Amino acid sequence: MKALTTILFVFATILLSACNGEAQKPTTTSTSADMQVIQFHTEHRCATCLKIEDLTKKTLANYFPNIPFSLVNAEDKKNEKITEQFEAFGTSLFLYNPKTGKKKDLTDFAFMNAGDEKKFEAELKKQIETFLKG
Repeated sequence: MKALTTILFVFATILLSACNGEAQKPTTTSTSADMQVIQFHTEHRCATCLKIEDLTKKTLANYFPNIPFSLVNAEDKKNEKITEQFEAFGTSLFLYNPKTGKKKDLTDFAFMNAGDEKKFEAELKKQIETFLKG
């Protein structure tokens, strides 16, 4: 009986030591290093621009919490370089991979679907998944 108890104790110790904090974390890809979502805007923001920001943030929070979202004022001189890089001189929405420089312009999609929250969320989710695959 003592041998069985010892074996169970050793087994439990090995099992518990193998299950450290790393094993408890959800597995995710390093999306924050592979992708960013950037929304450019002008000083005077319209209701649609604000809605695009809101829906984008909600979609990221629900499906891609590790992907950073940046809001960039295209009229601010300090943002001139990035605004020119993306050729974004007004409200625009981009997916961007800072490692490769790859960009995807989602501006037309965003404006056309800002009035339909479910459609916006589903399509943005699909666009992000496709962009992450490469």
